[in-house]
Amino acid sequence: MKTVDLRSDTLTRPTSAMREAMLAAEVGDDVFGEDPTINRLQERVAELTGKAAALFVTSGTQGNQISVNAHTRPGHEVILDENSHIFNYESGAAAMLAGVQLHPLPGQLGVITRDQVEAVLRPTDDHYPQSGLICLENTHNRAGGTIYPFAEIQAIAELARQQGLPLHLDGARLWNASVATGISLKEYCRPFDSVSLCFSKGMGTPVGSVVVGSKAFIQRAHFYRKAYGGGIRQGGILAAACLYALDYHLPLLAEDHRRARSLAEAIAPLPGIRLELDTVQTNIIMFDVDPAKIAADDLVRQLGEHGVHMFTFGPRRIRAVTHLDVSDDGIEYAVDIFKKLLR
Repeated sequence: MKTVDLRSDTLTRPTSAMREAMLAAEVGDDVFGEDPTINRLQERVAELTGKAAALFVTSGTQGNQISVNAHTRPGHEVILDENSHIFNYESGAAAMLAGVQLHPLPGQLGVITRDQVEAVLRPTDDHYPQSGLICLENTHNRAGGTIYPFAEIQAIAELARQQGLPLHLDGARLWNASVATGISLKEYCRPFDSVSLCFSKGMGTPVGSVVVGSKAFIQRAHFYRKAYGGGIRQGGILAAACLYALDYHLPLLAEDHRRARSLAEAIAPLPGIRLELDTVQTNIIMFDVDPAKIAADDLVRQLGEHGVHMFTFGPRRIRAVTHLDVSDDGIEYAVDIFKKLLR
């Protein structure tokens, strides 16, 4: 039986060529700043994003939480979307590690507006927590890989500057947004004081994210990475995979987007499927099922019995994600199984 795993773009396995690059990596002790491959990766990502410095970290969550801690002090309030990854999927780490509270706002497909942010800024008064940081997410995982409108980013960045507040981007899939829109990484990152970019999702590496920002910010981030147990030694083996991904996998994201669109267009008309094609902007598809016809977990189970694996996001919602290990043949097979089950 054929297997098509669409649960997440974190499921990719290193290619043979990527493994060869990892095997050949020149290494040193990164805690001492002496791993040449990590240093090369950090310099390259800093250049790509137009930031002064970069820091290699083990995960997107670690990158986000290091950034939250480096920008804030205990008691600060962090403004963000209620469906953001930082609010929902990072184990309450902002409270646990940085001692801050989160102020979630109801976004539209992951987008909060300048007006929404401005409306919840705290006055300078001892009775209130003080606004300390604004966080955005691009692309937005829980909204289905949607792209944050650049004009809204700029408007929020202008407000942040006026208020003296730092602005952080969870850019785990910013690569996807850049490829889909043609907006360069440098342009996307310019409004932000810090950005976290993940290599272990669509870029197809086994481990790793990079945080970028000013030299002073990265110096603080380096401290928190060490405090969180994120200091690694001969990590150039991992950084080599990231460098390989920049050379060979980044251009392939457009194919992931094309395949996601192809799958979405094929299943949207099927009985019991509710899918807004306008939300399929990169490599993630979110769709609902009609509970009168079938429950989401039942459909996912039946798909899995035919080798097509997806992920439930509640009693009605299902997520599918295209990635390097999903081919055109795999998409065609998944469509055939959908038609078999729903027709």
